[in-house]
Amino acid sequence: MITRVTTKTVIFSRPFVLNEADGEQPPGIYTVETEEESLDIHSGSAFRRVSTTMYRYDPKAKGRVRRFLAVDLAELDAAQARDASPPA
Repeated sequence: MITRVTTKTVIFSRPFVLNEADGEQPPGIYTVETEEESLDIHSGSAFRRVSTTMYRYDPKAKGRVRRFLAVDLAELDAAQARDASPPA
């Protein structure tokens, strides 16, 4: 089985909520890692998402992770859209 991890950076300018259970998250720079595994053992042409995790690094703690959350990509996209819209 082939696995791959993709990484992207997202920036929130305001506090946000992805999941009510995790509560409100502070604004800042987050790294989002998505792990996928191949559906076809031989070609590796189709993948399914196994997990997506979002990390926030503490700039005062010399790059150590301050917080991480398991996230749903649809919730993340919705939170980014809310963050990009004008404040109410």
